[in-house]
Amino acid sequence: MMFVNNLDPDLFHVGPFTVRFYGIVYAVAFLFTYFYLLRAAKHNKIKGLKKEDVDWFIIFLIIGVIVGARSFEVFIYNWSYYAQHLSDVFKVWQGGLSFHGALVGSFLVVWLFCRKKKIDMFELLDYGIIPLTIFLFFGRIANFVNGELYGTITNVPWCVKFQGVEGCRHPVQLYEAGKNLALFLILFFTSKYKKDRKPGYIFWLFVLLYGIFRFILNFWREDLRYLGLSTGQWFCVAMIILGGVMLYRLKKQKDYKQGTPKASKTL
Repeated sequence: MMFVNNLDPDLFHVGPFTVRFYGIVYAVAFLFTYFYLLRAAKHNKIKGLKKEDVDWFIIFLIIGVIVGARSFEVFIYNWSYYAQHLSDVFKVWQGGLSFHGALVGSFLVVWLFCRKKKIDMFELLDYGIIPLTIFLFFGRIANFVNGELYGTITNVPWCVKFQGVEGCRHPVQLYEAGKNLALFLILFFTSKYKKDRKPGYIFWLFVLLYGIFRFILNFWREDLRYLGLSTGQWFCVAMIILGGVMLYRLKKQKDYKQGTPKASKTL
């Protein structure tokens, strides 16, 4: 028996404004990041990060994430639609934010911030990527509530009927939510038990594993295909290559340092 998705994405209304579950997820994620980084600055978890810098960083991070995510969604994923509905370009509260765009936008903000403040960028990325991964889990739940990014037509017992969509579909949003939860657990335990890692190891492990997991799951996602792969899968191929190369470089650097003989004392 299929499940019919009649979930209401609107949580409540404040006058003419509507508060949606999708927007709450983003708001809580940014708020959590703010206090998480304040704590990091207070306890010197990230060398060079000061409490007074966190306010401006969060502001620019929010801008980078939203602009990057929306730009990819509008100009790369769905330009054919938005070209005919220009007024919808700014309706971010209705959904339609690309993960790959958010990753690029946030990476640029982190790079500029760390360069200006002389902070180790990968130390900051390693510290922040683990808790933020759990919000990717809630983000996919929000996509399911919105009835967007659904999967291909199927007859599996757990298929879902989305409003205004033909056929019963794979709930690929929930598949990806499970993937993000698994990714969070992998990164969390890796950070706890792999003590000899170099800065950047956790972040590039995230890039590699996210690329692999999403590449596989996107075969069940309704999407345009180019040479047999969706746009998201091509971005995932880039993530897999980049993550793999950077992890290999980190391993080579570690092996080189461990294999360098100590200088002998002069007699």
